[in-house]
Amino acid sequence: MKRRYVTADVFSDIPFEGNPVAVVLDAEGLSTQQMQLIAAEFAYSETTFVLPPRDSSHTAWVRIFTPTREIPFAGHPNIGTAFVLATQAVAGGKPLPDTLVFDEAGGLVPVRQMKDGNAVVGGELIAPESLSRRSAVQADQVAACLSLDAGDIMTDVHQPRVVSVGLPFLVVELASREALRRCTPNPVAYKATLPLDGAVSIYAYTRDVALHDAASDCDLQARMFTPRMTEDPATGSATAATVALLATLRAAPQLTLRVRQGVDMGRPSLLLAQFEVAGDGATVRVGGKCVIVMTGTFTLAGQA
Repeated sequence: MKRRYVTADVFSDIPFEGNPVAVVLDAEGLSTQQMQLIAAEFAYSETTFVLPPRDSSHTAWVRIFTPTREIPFAGHPNIGTAFVLATQAVAGGKPLPDTLVFDEAGGLVPVRQMKDGNAVVGGELIAPESLSRRSAVQADQVAACLSLDAGDIMTDVHQPRVVSVGLPFLVVELASREALRRCTPNPVAYKATLPLDGAVSIYAYTRDVALHDAASDCDLQARMFTPRMTEDPATGSATAATVALLATLRAAPQLTLRVRQGVDMGRPSLLLAQFEVAGDGATVRVGGKCVIVMTGTFTLAGQA
């Protein structure tokens, strides 16, 4: 059978910027192994597979795969999948509710549609977990992972630490925009440090947003490196965990951040993150604009 897919660039409204995701719309009947092979074939940071909801009150059951593994939650794949489904529904004359609810391995993920008039332009999700703070790592060890000097690592606000709101990352603050630009993943140091407490990737950010930088209209600049020694253009789950971490350390009941990522790899992205204490708990949101890039179909070899 022919299966439809759509690719979207997330955290940008300009094609070929932001972070691409492939959304397989007709995933029913695919095995886990087939999904993994398809994700490896697309070779994006993530590919999502949309399945009929297991509960009629949810929009869809969504599974998320990197080229090497299935993950329980991620930021840009959820926002991109919601954008694709909402856009397709509007085109078919059957708009979806303003908030889509995805059933995932990491829990239920609500994604609110971002609209400009009647047009869907992006999405904003609520992270499925509250902030968890896990193991800290020495500054010189993280510096080695990124081919930096220990002096490039900032520790006045927090030590490099594994944090999560659904997917763990080793989060580190750098002293300067220049240090962020110099980051190069070192595979030997990576293997000596990660995985750790579920984290396999490093998210580095800096508060040093230079005025001369073309992308200085933000609060933080960030980069994220994976265990495959690749760079992710925009990482919603890590950004959400970072805003939650910073808000918690500041004892701030509310914190909103504009985060630029992907600039140094030529795929500029803008992520909007918010932490807010409400009642007995806290809500972490991350969102941004999206754009459809490609649509198509595929038939797996050996299948009718």
